[in-house]
Amino acid sequence: MIWKHKLDLDILNSFRSNTLVEHMDIEFIDYGEDFITAKMPVDHRTVQPYGLLHGGASAALAETVGSVASSFCVEDIMETAPVGIEINASHLSSVKKGFVFGTARPARIGSSIHVWNIEIRDEQKKLICVSRLTVALVNLNKTKL
Repeated sequence: MIWKHKLDLDILNSFRSNTLVEHMDIEFIDYGEDFITAKMPVDHRTVQPYGLLHGGASAALAETVGSVASSFCVEDIMETAPVGIEINASHLSSVKKGFVFGTARPARIGSSIHVWNIEIRDEQKKLICVSRLTVALVNLNKTKL
C-alpha cells in the first residue's frame, strides 16, 4: 500500500474548503490501495462557451486528485506540501452534462517527486481525458511558498 496515512472520504473532502476545488464542486468519492477518485459536475462552472467540458477544468480535476493523493504518501503531512510542477492533459472526447470522474494512480512515488497518471471518464465510463501530473514535495519549514 502506498498510503502513509489513513484515508477517509471526510478527510479527503476536508481539503476542499475555501478553494477552487470547492468552487468547482469536486468531491472525493472513492479510494483503494493505489488510487483516489473524485467526481466533478459538468455545468456552468466547468464548461467552455460551447457548452463542452473545459480542458482547464479537466486539468484542475487531474491536479486535484494527484496532489491530494501525494499528500497521503508523505510521512509528515503537516510539514510537506505537494506542489504540482508539471501537468499535461490529452482531451480525447467531449462531455456536455452529468459528471466526470478522475482517478489518480501512481507512476512513481519517490522521496521528493511523485508522478501520477490520471484518467478522467464520464458516467458511461468513456475515457474523456488522460493526464500526467508531476508533484514536487516541498518542506514547508525550509521553503517560502
